[in-house]
Amino acid sequence: MKKTNITNYKKESWIGLLYITPWIIGFLVFTMYPIVASFYLSFTDYDLLNAPIMVGIDNFKKIFGDKEFLKALGVTGKYVFIVVPLKLAFSLFVAFILNMSLKGINFFRTAYYIPSILGSNVAIAILWKFIFSTDGLVNQVLAVMNIAPVSWFGQPTPALFTIALLRVWEFGSTMVIFLAALKEVPGDLYEAASVDGSNKFRNFFNITIPIITPVIFFNFIMQLIHAFQEFNAPYLVTSGGPMKGTYLLPMLIYDHTFKYYNMGYASAMSWILFIIIMTFTLITFRSSKYWVFYNDNGGES
Repeated sequence: MKKTNITNYKKESWIGLLYITPWIIGFLVFTMYPIVASFYLSFTDYDLLNAPIMVGIDNFKKIFGDKEFLKALGVTGKYVFIVVPLKLAFSLFVAFILNMSLKGINFFRTAYYIPSILGSNVAIAILWKFIFSTDGLVNQVLAVMNIAPVSWFGQPTPALFTIALLRVWEFGSTMVIFLAALKEVPGDLYEAASVDGSNKFRNFFNITIPIITPVIFFNFIMQLIHAFQEFNAPYLVTSGGPMKGTYLLPMLIYDHTFKYYNMGYASAMSWILFIIIMTFTLITFRSSKYWVFYNDNGGES
């Protein structure tokens, strides 16, 4: 009987392995192999046409003296600083509203999720350029309020803010995660707080926020990684301009790969970007013990 159970267990294990084989193949071919290949190529001079030539750490030395890289790094930092807080705050605000018992709330939940599906679409990029153009909808609204039109794509700072707004507009996925977390907050805590004379504003900051800090932590990490890897919005809307004010690191890596054919140098920049993302992620994880609270161990982080 025991031998039969072991045989069945082995058979089920092989069946399970068979089911996940497509994922394993996809991971090895499309994720693991590119990672290993880019690490190797980062130490080479490779133009995609000729065989790679080993140059050691010359690519990495060149990066830190590359003014174009440093400028793109600064622009990327500004973009992350704008997008991540705005997107988290706006997503949580909308989720809080959609968590209320309102008529037709399911329709609004669906409608607010749609931008996350359409945001990277070329048509949306064209629409965004039209809305923020000199004679676009935004400036028309400003004109009604007797405010001078803004050249949204004529200066680096407004242009960067404009593409950041496009990503903030795609808050649907983050909002859905926040909404699920809000539904898990025990209602009796609000009732007890109301008995003590607490209002909704205090309840939100003293009850809701501490309880959903694990979800805030998760969304922050995900949005941080996505922001550092941003490519579509600046590429489709501004093409990195004006004056490279929206020229993010992923665009610089793309150009060195497919325009200048500097695959080795682009691979080195990719690893620098990876190290930057990992550094910020590790800092966030280390700091989480001071502000993330879990219910499964008495509320301690």
